[in-house]
Amino acid sequence: MRIALAFQGGGSHTAFTAGVVAHLVESGAFDGHEIVAVSGTSGGAINALLVWSALREGRVADAPALLEGFWEDNAARGPLERLANAAAVGAGLVQSLGLAPPLNPYLVPPPFDGRGEFRRLLRRHVDFDALAVDADAAHPRLVLGAVDVRSGAFRAFDSRRDRITPDTVLASAAIPTLFRAVHVDGGAYWDGLFSQNPPVAPLLDDDPDELWVVQINPTRRDDEPRTTLDIADRRNELAGNLSLYQELASIERIDQLLAAGTLTPASGYRQVAVRVLELARTPAGGLLGAASKANRDVVFLRDLRRRGRGQAAVFLAALAFEQAWTGGDVAALRALLDGADTAVDAPFEGADLAELLAGPVVRDVTRKELVGEDVTWRVTVDGVPGVLTASFVGRSLMALRLGPVPEDER
Repeated sequence: MRIALAFQGGGSHTAFTAGVVAHLVESGAFDGHEIVAVSGTSGGAINALLVWSALREGRVADAPALLEGFWEDNAARGPLERLANAAAVGAGLVQSLGLAPPLNPYLVPPPFDGRGEFRRLLRRHVDFDALAVDADAAHPRLVLGAVDVRSGAFRAFDSRRDRITPDTVLASAAIPTLFRAVHVDGGAYWDGLFSQNPPVAPLLDDDPDELWVVQINPTRRDDEPRTTLDIADRRNELAGNLSLYQELASIERIDQLLAAGTLTPASGYRQVAVRVLELARTPAGGLLGAASKANRDVVFLRDLRRRGRGQAAVFLAALAFEQAWTGGDVAALRALLDGADTAVDAPFEGADLAELLAGPVVRDVTRKELVGEDVTWRVTVDGVPGVLTASFVGRSLMALRLGPVPEDER
């Protein structure tokens, strides 16, 4: 199977992605498969760069160590560093509350504006001198998202046509309240949050069978944002998800047209199954809002990586369950369902769930699988659309429900 990976940006929260990838690699999730392309934006661009550098050398097993090394190096760990980090997060919180204007990075002298240290940090972990333009497609593709602040044009730095340098990575991560625009190839670039977060469409050029997305900004929120902090936080989340969900919706639409026969393989399109691993809203995020994305405290970053590993374990458990279900293995399904809390809602009630799963329940591959607080698949049962929702603790299935599609998702 050919897999493309896409890593959303979200500042320090993207340490979560490092944990996800580390667990997937160490668990053998990619064994026997080919990672054909990796993309990322902002902090996701850094993770993508590190994974890609391991893939270029044909040593995906090195990716966990590379990711761990970077995020440990980036962490604020000593008393003075942690104090400075707390001050920076506090300043971001005050700005989110509207009590202070955003920082103008152009008022900071260039030697002290952080760009030089960012470049040095990247060079400590990646040998950029060895990275040439991969015009012959000898290696997997790397795509990093940014936007030209003057033209408004989206830019996807692509390893097949662009030389990847510390500045191309910095261009993707240049948050405008922290860094000046980064000048590359005549353009002046800001953080890719304002463009493709992360780039997805370019990955389809490598004909993946599946697209695995690590999403940092939660899709849903249970309550209505009412405080200034919550409103600012939700705006940040929605802005970060806008381009991603537009691109994923385009993939789903193409998949649906292919499934209906409106498009044929001769059109140049192929079906791509989409799986999304989502970071749940963090406790610190609730207290600090979007300002927590600037938090480099070593304990915070380690906890995010731990949570990433946990979510990757859930993803793999869901994948194993899906294989038993789509493979029609009734015995395996009964073993998985043993002890789990199960429910079948109208209009599907009255049937044995294991036999139902092994028979008429078909995964709708034209809709994404979402691994969030629960795991959800869109399905059809004898042609009737439905939703299958599973809850896992680690790799153990705790609950499974088959029900109708909610009205707001039809």
